Amino acid sequence: MGVEAASLRIVTELSPPHQTVENGRVAGVSTQIVEATLQQAGLQSRIEVYPWARAFYIATSVPNVLIYNIARTAERENEFHWIGPVANYRLGLVRLAERTDLAPNHLQDLGSAVIAVQRDDFSYHWLKQQGMRVGKELQLSADILESWRLLLKGKVDYVIDDEAALRLMERQLVQPQGSTRFVLAIPQLEQKTYLAASKDTDPALVKKLQQAHLQVQTTALYQNVMAGRF
Repeated sequence: MGVEAASLRIVTELSPPHQTVENGRVAGVSTQIVEATLQQAGLQSRIEVYPWARAFYIATSVPNVLIYNIARTAERENEFHWIGPVANYRLGLVRLAERTDLAPNHLQDLGSAVIAVQRDDFSYHWLKQQGMRVGKELQLSADILESWRLLLKGKVDYVIDDEAALRLMERQLVQPQGSTRFVLAIPQLEQKTYLAASKDTDPALVKKLQQAHLQVQTTALYQNVMAGRF
């Protein structure tokens, strides 16, 4: 197992509270599940943080790469080996608290409002399918922190995020608590996201990780994270 462990790479993006960087180390609640899975499998590997589009490119072009948190869509089903869920996102529109003029009840209420989305992520693709256009209703960013900075600077009207992330994002970006509001859940963007392995990953390694993840699923850590208790 030593050769496999030495060649294993893990890539992710910043997405508090699921993936964060603290004192130069990748942390967060989903990272804890990934690390517990690796420990159960007897593996170690450094986690690399990239903008989502870059992480996704690495995971689709290099063998023995793990990626998280990735949405398990029909288009991606055969591109990866799926190890197991590591988060449960409940996504929707987030605005500044002071923007009381923004009170949508449906996506159809948005009009010409602009939403910041991360390049190539699940929300970006879904919103495009609803007819939203890059450079019009959608403003692309490299990661969720950049999306939030666009919101805070008034460059966009909304970001897409999990309601559970708001207070942590405010702290991380040194904003007053309660300075943002979650205003519209989007049920189509509620989903489990996964730890997955690149297509050409050693089958024995994939099986070992899948079995390890089944063990992690029995832990309080896993059950709390998936229930949003963090």
